[in-house]
Amino acid sequence: MVKIAKRVAAARDGLDRNKLHSIDDAVALVKSKATAKFDETVEVAINLGVDPRHADQMVRGVCPLPNGTGRTARVAVFAKGPKAEEAKKAGADIVGAEDLVEAVQAGNIDFDKVIATPDMMPLVGRLGKVLGPRGMMPNPKVGTVTMDVAKAIAQSKGGAVEFRVEKAGIVHAGVGKASFSAKQLGENVRALLDALNKAKPAGAKGQYIRKISISSTMGPGVKIDVSEASSGAAAAA
Repeated sequence: MVKIAKRVAAARDGLDRNKLHSIDDAVALVKSKATAKFDETVEVAINLGVDPRHADQMVRGVCPLPNGTGRTARVAVFAKGPKAEEAKKAGADIVGAEDLVEAVQAGNIDFDKVIATPDMMPLVGRLGKVLGPRGMMPNPKVGTVTMDVAKAIAQSKGGAVEFRVEKAGIVHAGVGKASFSAKQLGENVRALLDALNKAKPAGAKGQYIRKISISSTMGPGVKIDVSEASSGAAAAA
């Protein structure tokens, strides 16, 4: 029999794990259960009615969170000439071309986000096996392959979160920190749900958003009422 730690047992105490909550009530519960000694990340897991094995049912995009993620990302930009200078002025932490490719191939990955201008993609493509598994490969669908590098850098550092449906049809995304106010977290959750609704693929049939759960890094999951969340997201659109 698995022994449950005292802290975990205390976090679960008084929580009906099968009850469906409104977004605001769920956020309040998650905040109250975030008792770790560090500022826990608040994450949302959304089960979608899609089969990502089919290209016309892939869900992927980027969502600028109104209150940010609570984390400042280090951004690397692959660019040359004027665009490289633009990236530096916009606050990119690392800017380069062939030299940056060599650094990454050598294992120097001191960044969280990668942005590239379109002309750099043949070069960046060499790093697919390194950046791909880390979810860092630039992609025009999420705005990280672009000529507007200043905007992409601002979004990356300002709290935009990328989302992509996994093989099991689930999207995971961080929506802030436990230290955020309930209002800030609620706004971020609604923004993410709105972005997911807008990214609904044409090939999706039946119920699109099936289950939603929110939790802190070390806390228990709290279920959100899908009907309330969907209607709230639609109203915010």
